Amino acid sequence: MTKIEPLGAVRERVLATLRQEIIAGRLRPGDRLVERELAERFGVSRVPVREAIRALVAEGFVLFETPRRTVVRRLTPTDVKELFELREALEVYAAGLATARAGETDLAELAELLDQAAAATAVGDAETITDINTRFHDRILAMAGNSLLISVMEPVDGRLRWLTRQNEEWPQLLTEHRELYEAIASGDPDRARAHALAHVRANYRSTVRHLFADGELP
Repeated sequence: MTKIEPLGAVRERVLATLRQEIIAGRLRPGDRLVERELAERFGVSRVPVREAIRALVAEGFVLFETPRRTVVRRLTPTDVKELFELREALEVYAAGLATARAGETDLAELAELLDQAAAATAVGDAETITDINTRFHDRILAMAGNSLLISVMEPVDGRLRWLTRQNEEWPQLLTEHRELYEAIASGDPDRARAHALAHVRANYRSTVRHLFADGELP
């Protein structure tokens, strides 16, 4: 007997797949999302596809250009600036808390992620690098031990990952993460906050250079 997948589970499967394809760059800004085509591709009805698209709109990945035309959003300089301002405020704060609360197991997990990032960087595996770097920052956030901080980050986490994917200066990114790890391991919250701030601002400049032809900071 064929097991029927609940509608909510179908929606989440479609949503997660489309979100990851946008973050990874397989669906690019300006690409259309057509309900009928996506329903055929996933082998589902149009209802969960429609709901997944609406969720992507709410998350800031997709927009309705017209009532009948849905596309992957093109990030504007203002979009990028506002996201990085939020990231700067929250990640710098998280780095200070994580440093004060880090244990040996926490530091070992960060070090292991850095080793994995180094291996992926050596072969230029962009998708793996993005995934590991996201896990690196997620681990620091978890180490901060502030559930409210995590809940504030959650609604924009996907868009921040999308932006992180735009920075292809992988060796420099690895260097910055190593420096941030060393600052956290030192037990000095002020040093960790300073490195976190420098890292976010450097990532902002790299992202602007990649996304916008003139490279002008808004």
